[in-house]
Amino acid sequence: MSDLHAHLAEGTTHVCRCWAVVRADGATFGFTDHDRDLGFEGITFRAGTGMTAKALSQTTGLAVDNTEAVGALSDVSVTEADIIAGRFDGAEVRAWLVDWTDPSARVLQFRGSFGELARTGGSFTAELRGLTEALNQPFGAVYQPGCGAVLGDGACKVDLGAPGFFSERVVEEVEDRRIFRFADFTGFDDRWFERGRFKVLTGAAAGVVAMVKNDRLSAEGREVELWQTLATEIAAGDMVRIEAGCDKRAETCRLKFQNFLNFRGFPDIPGDDWLTTFPQRPGVAQGAS
Repeated sequence: MSDLHAHLAEGTTHVCRCWAVVRADGATFGFTDHDRDLGFEGITFRAGTGMTAKALSQTTGLAVDNTEAVGALSDVSVTEADIIAGRFDGAEVRAWLVDWTDPSARVLQFRGSFGELARTGGSFTAELRGLTEALNQPFGAVYQPGCGAVLGDGACKVDLGAPGFFSERVVEEVEDRRIFRFADFTGFDDRWFERGRFKVLTGAAAGVVAMVKNDRLSAEGREVELWQTLATEIAAGDMVRIEAGCDKRAETCRLKFQNFLNFRGFPDIPGDDWLTTFPQRPGVAQGAS
């Protein structure tokens, strides 16, 4: 950092900006607005991607740092298919100011994640959110009959990798990238996977995750319907993983998952009818008006 400050103090500078983007699946991409590729921290920052950024808004305290990045869609970096599939959603972003004659002279200016992503024609615009964005999220417990935990998280503690709670199988028949039919898919009760996760493991849609809306088992086989059409093409022969679902009821937690000890709801909380009742004088209750 001191080397960069000394260079900036010279008056005539040769600096550029570099961005590193790390997706949730571990894929790492480097971009720079310089006209030549640069490399540091084991990342190659590619030139010629059309990646630029607006002025970075930074403040003291806990205010959220934010800016936007604009770039061209490319077959080797950010593709339209990847954006549609959600592979860049929430990706980690770091941005440096770099002396391009000596990349070791640099300063980290921003660290955060991708927010809203939009694509227009052959380009994309990404909102960059600072680390303090997480402080804007609501916290605290909600008193409700249903469980407040997410199935399989640290509060729930159900192991979705245990036998009986998931199935990995080849896609046999798919309709509208949303309805999947399997001729022989037994071993699980009817509606076992409703509200569960549907993850594509191989093929063009690998890594895409969706939620199961309906799961029906019949004499003709099993039909699994998703809430939304997959954004990326999926075909017969692709491998998928389907996980058991939970409707957040205490009975489901106790009987389906044997996990009532970790139930995070309040099944005995009074309902609205009880809360709105009021005292009445004693009298004969015979049903008359």
